[in-house]
Amino acid sequence: MKQLVEGAAAPDFSGNNQHGDRISLAVFKGKKLILYFYPKDNTPGCTAESCNLNENYEYWISKGFEVVGVSPDSEASHLKFAEKFGFKFNLIADTEKVILQAYGVWGEKMNYGKSYMGVIRTTFVISEDGIIEKIFNKVDTKEHTSQIIKELSI
Repeated sequence: MKQLVEGAAAPDFSGNNQHGDRISLAVFKGKKLILYFYPKDNTPGCTAESCNLNENYEYWISKGFEVVGVSPDSEASHLKFAEKFGFKFNLIADTEKVILQAYGVWGEKMNYGKSYMGVIRTTFVISEDGIIEKIFNKVDTKEHTSQIIKELSI
């Protein structure tokens, strides 16, 4: 599994959002990006994290950031999830796990003593020129915005 580090170039990515539009890292050149990876639409932790970022979306925009979520769910699943909670940002469907693997967030997990492959919840803060500024491996799903603000001192 690839291990990305702060200060490294963010891997390029391209995928379809909940509306079927192609989204890539290049679209965000000149903007800071909060790129968060989550396991599954409409699950408690993923919903809390996405809603927290969405509730603070105007704050992020005012600070020059864009927000993008990525999971292995389909475009249709993302559309239902986004419409249900009114998300203002893109959710990328990575059903083939290409972006997940490029960012090193598809890996072995444990649940009730059983090992399985899944998304390792992680957030990357990427600079205007595509450099990884901060990696959050331990995401506070309910207070993710506050967590990012505190770490970045913004």
